[in-house]
Parts: sequence; structure tokens; C-alpha cells
Amino acid sequence: MRPVRAGRAPFQRSVKVRESPDAAHPRRCDDRDVKLLVVEDEDAIAVPLVEGLEREGFEVARAVTGREALAAGEPDLVLLDLRLPDIDGLEVCRRLRERSRVPVIVVTARGEEVDRVVGLELGADDYVVKPYALRELVARIRAVLRRTQPPSGGPMRVGGLEVDLRARRATLDGRPLALTTRELDLLALLASDAGAAFSRERIYEEVWGSRWFGSPKAIDVHVAALRRKLGDPGWIETVRGLGFRLRVA
Repeated sequence: MRPVRAGRAPFQRSVKVRESPDAAHPRRCDDRDVKLLVVEDEDAIAVPLVEGLEREGFEVARAVTGREALAAGEPDLVLLDLRLPDIDGLEVCRRLRERSRVPVIVVTARGEEVDRVVGLELGADDYVVKPYALRELVARIRAVLRRTQPPSGGPMRVGGLEVDLRARRATLDGRPLALTTRELDLLALLASDAGAAFSRERIYEEVWGSRWFGSPKAIDVHVAALRRKLGDPGWIETVRGLGFRLRVA
């Protein structure tokens, strides 16, 4: 993979953290340990983007083709353009998702709804349309990392229900539940504060990403599936006009 500047090996260097020019938006102290892969073939876009992300303290490598992106060592997050010279970015996203859970943010000029929906359905964690502000992109990077990084706490227990995000599994009275990725994430969110009402907006933000362009009934479909797999629709209660909550056993 071609590095950003001559002599740089991707993800084999430390980044010096520079002072942020905006004290009102302090940088997280652990950004210096976050490895980003920017997949962008246009130098006019990639060079200032890489420099801006490095100023924020991230460690950044660059790929200019889909093949380079797929051959790169796994970063903590991928910023993926869709218009690449060899492989369509959506296909790159699909292949990445087949083999890895690395977070992917699509960053592209293709802003049509069909592209957004397909990208998110293929496994992208967020979708940013050019042009964008660097501050917004950095905020989205941090939001995705918060949602996808391994949790530090132990399993969550609500009655006979146990949700273990670290192990990516859930059980009910000791019986494993066959949940999809989003079903598990949704159940974990509700279990994180059992009895509390979660708005639809927060659920979309935490489970689907900061922007969701699919069906507005996506939450209802996943809640229905969870109720069926839990064997009792009363486990997840509807809060009229707001969203849902997990019943406190």
C-alpha cells in the first residue's frame, strides 16, 4: 500500500499530538492510539484530509485503490471513498465486512439515497457526503468508535437475561439467543439502563449510526424479532410517542 508520505509504513509509527487550535473542542487523549485508513485516490482531497486528521492526533495511513485497502493491515476505522479506480467502494465495503468488524465510514460525493441505503446495508457504520467540515467528520469518527469499541464492563443482567457485548452473545435463563448483530446491539442498549425509556432517535444514533436513511420501520422490525426470540413480547415495552424500554424483571 502506498503510504501518505515517502518512507512511512502504515501503522508503524507514533504520532505526535499537536495542540488543538480550538480549545472549545478538546481532543480526546486516546486519539493518538487510533489508527485510521483513508481510502481516497484524489490527492487534492486525501492530502489535506490526512493532515487534518493527524493534527487531531490520529495515526493515519492512506490507500489509493480498493485493492490496497483490502491488502492493508487492519486499522481501527476505515474512511472509504466509493469512486475508486479499480473496485467500487461498495464492493470494498462488502468484502471488508465479510472478514472483519472494522468500523467503516463512507466518505463520498455520491449522496443519492440509494447509495446511502446500499452502503449502510452492506455494513457501513456511517455515511458522510462531500463536501463536509473536518470537525463534523472527526465527531462522527469518535461517535462510531464509541459504538464499536469493545466494552470495558462485564455482562449486563436483567432477571434471567444476560447480555455480554465483549463476547457478543446473549442468553435467557442460560439458553443462548440467536441474535443478529443489530438485534444484539439493540438489546444491549435497552439492557444498559433497564426500565428507562429510549427514544427512537437515540436508538438510531446508538445502534444504526448518526444518520439512518433506510426504512423508518427498521426499529419496529428488530424489536418484533427480539420479542419473538425472547419468547415473551412483554420483555420490550413500547413507550407511546417516544420509543421502547426493557422491562425490569
